Amino acid sequence: MPDITQSPWQTAALLIARLIFAAVFLMGVAFKFMDMGATAGYIAAAGFPFPLFLAWCAAILETLLVLAFLTGAFLTPAALVGAVYVTFLGFAFHGPSHWAANQAEFGAFMSHFPFAAGLLFAAVHGPGRVLALNPGWPGRA
Repeated sequence: MPDITQSPWQTAALLIARLIFAAVFLMGVAFKFMDMGATAGYIAAAGFPFPLFLAWCAAILETLLVLAFLTGAFLTPAALVGAVYVTFLGFAFHGPSHWAANQAEFGAFMSHFPFAAGLLFAAVHGPGRVLALNPGWPGRA
């Protein structure tokens, strides 16, 4: 249940965090829409089947995540899905099998975990009370 005594700086922090999450996913989806073929190629290079289909699925998912963070609607489940998604991306595209060939991949891999932690934190705290469409997800007021 949201804290009724939320201070203005806490409200601002939640809004800024939502904007940062939205911006990160928006950058990802923009690159996908600018060159879906390149995204499919990257997915294929990682060994996944149906790369163009998966590229479109990723673009749609990321678009939905952007909308959730901008509006606050379904933020808790969106943040949970986002945390699983970025953790998966870390392992699938930058995991241990990539480290031997390029040690910079370890840094890329590790960068996914603070992002996932932030998404989990957002899932727990919800969208806040300001500028948030909150359809009443179970457990949220």
